[in-house]
Amino acid sequence: MDDTAVTEDLAAATVRAEESATQAQVGMVTLVSGFKVSCALFGADGKATNRGVLERVQIGALIKIPTAKTIAFGFVDSLALQTSGGNATGQGVAVADIELLGELTEPRPGKAPVFSRGISVYPVLGAPAFMASADDLARIYSKPNTPSLAIGSLYQDPSKTAYLISQEFLCKHSAILGTTGSGKSCALTVILHSLLAAHPNGHIVCLDPHGEYGAAFPGIAEHITTQTLELPYWMLSFEEITEVLCSREPVARSREANILKDAIVGAKRDFMGDSSQAVFLTVDTPVPYRMPRVVQRISDAMGRLDKPDSALPYMRLLTTIENLRADQRYSFMFGGLVMRDNMAEILSRILRIPVNGKPITIIDISAVPSEIVNVVVSLLCRIIFDLALWSERKEAVPLLLVCDEAHRYIPNDESTGFEPTRRSIARIAKEGRKYGVSICLVTQRPSEISESIISQCSTVFAMRMTNEKDQNLVRRTLPESAAGLLNTLPTLRQQEAIAVGEGVPHPMRIRFSDLDAQYRPHGDATNFPRAWEHDRNGLQYLSSIVERWRWQAH
Repeated sequence: MDDTAVTEDLAAATVRAEESATQAQVGMVTLVSGFKVSCALFGADGKATNRGVLERVQIGALIKIPTAKTIAFGFVDSLALQTSGGNATGQGVAVADIELLGELTEPRPGKAPVFSRGISVYPVLGAPAFMASADDLARIYSKPNTPSLAIGSLYQDPSKTAYLISQEFLCKHSAILGTTGSGKSCALTVILHSLLAAHPNGHIVCLDPHGEYGAAFPGIAEHITTQTLELPYWMLSFEEITEVLCSREPVARSREANILKDAIVGAKRDFMGDSSQAVFLTVDTPVPYRMPRVVQRISDAMGRLDKPDSALPYMRLLTTIENLRADQRYSFMFGGLVMRDNMAEILSRILRIPVNGKPITIIDISAVPSEIVNVVVSLLCRIIFDLALWSERKEAVPLLLVCDEAHRYIPNDESTGFEPTRRSIARIAKEGRKYGVSICLVTQRPSEISESIISQCSTVFAMRMTNEKDQNLVRRTLPESAAGLLNTLPTLRQQEAIAVGEGVPHPMRIRFSDLDAQYRPHGDATNFPRAWEHDRNGLQYLSSIVERWRWQAH
C-alpha cells in the first residue's frame, strides 16, 4: 500500500474518533506552544459557560485533540476564566492549559492504533478538544507486552488497572516521595508484595528505621532486629571503625586514627599468620581480627612512650573500646566470646542466598544506637555493592535495596550526615545498574535529599506534598509531560500517587491497591483520643518500660 493510502486510512481513523466523541466535546484549541496547548472550553451547545463541561474538565483530566494524522493526548494543567472589560460577574471564556503527553497513531492498515509518548503532529488552531473516553484510557494504559504487575487503579477510571513494568522498575532506580500520612509505607508494601508474588526467588533488602515492616511480610521475610543482627566490627571499613571508636574533635580523631590503623593492620596479620603474606593486606581488607589483639597492640605502643600527656590518645581509645564491648546495645557488633570468619554466612542471611522461601530481608535498625546508625547503613550498602562488584557477571544475583527515610543518610547538605554512607548509596545510584544492584529511596522530605542521587531514579511515585520546596524538587526531577499531573500533588488523597518514569507505561495518577490488615506496616499515627479514654496503672506500666529500657530488649 502506498503512502497516500496510509494517509487516507489515518485520516479516516481520525474522523471516526471525532464522530464517536462528539458528545464529549469540551472545547477548541486557541493556542499551541511547544508541549502545551490552550483550549477555550464550551459544550456541544456552544455556550462558553456550559456547566456540564466545567464540571467534567478537572485538573489532571485527560484530553484528546485530533490532528491531521494522529490523535494527541494531554493532561489539564490549569484552568482559568478569562473575562473582558473588568467584568466581575463571572461571565467569560473558560480556558484550560493542557500539557501534551503523547499521541495515537495507526502505522499499518488493519492494526489497532498505537499510543506513543511525544508529539509528531501538533494540533492546529481551532481543532476540537474532547474528554478521553474509557476506550482511550484502556488503549493508553493497557497491560504492557513486557512482564508487568498490577499495583492499583487509574484515577480517571477506577475500573482500569495501573501496571508497573517490573524489569524497568528493577533494573533502574526508583523513589517513593510524599509527606507523612500520604501512604508511602503502604504503597511500598503493595509494590514489594506484587514483585515477590511474581518473583518468589527475588532478593530484596529493606532498611527499616522505624520497625514498621516486620509484620508486613508474614512467612516470606527474614526479620532481623538488633537482637538477631550480626555485623562484627571486623567487617567495618577504616572510616567506619574510626567513626565508632575515635573522638569527634578533629585533632584528637587524627591522632587516634593513626594509632588505631597500625593496631588493626597488625591484628589482621596476627589472625592470618603466614597467609597474610599471600594477600595485599590493608586496613580495609575484609579479613577478621581480634579486638583483644588491637587492645594489646595499643597498650604496648602506649607503654613505649616517655611523656604521660602523649599517652592520652591511647588511653581514650582503650577506654572507648572497653565501654563499647560492655554496652549491650553494641552486642551485634562487639558481642560474642569467640571470633570466627563467618562473613559468607552473614552475607547469606542478609542477602537471602539461597532464598529458602524468604526473598526479602527486613533489617530493623530502630534500636541501633543513634551514634552509629549511619555506620550500620554505610556497612550494609557497601557490602551489597562490593558483593555485586566481585561476583562473576554471569553468576551475579540481582538485588533491590530499599532505603526508607533516605534523607537521613544522603542529605542534600554535604556538610551533614556521614560521608561514607552518602558515598556508598551514591555509588549504587551511579554504578549499581551495571552490577545488578538497584535502589528504591523512600522519603517524606525530597528537598532534603541529595538531588544528584534522587535524579538517578528513573521511576518516581510522587504522593501528596504540601511543602513548596519538595514540590519544586519533584518538578525538576520529572519530565515535562508530567507537569499537568504534578500540579495535583498538594490535593492527592491518601493512597494516591503520580507515577512517572521508565517503570510505568505512561505518566498517570493512580490509587494503590488496598492492603489486607495483616500486611499493613505498623506505622499508623497514635490515636490520642482513644489512648486518653482510660487511665493506666502508672507504676506497673512504667516499671515494665524501665525494665526493657535498662536491658535494651523489646
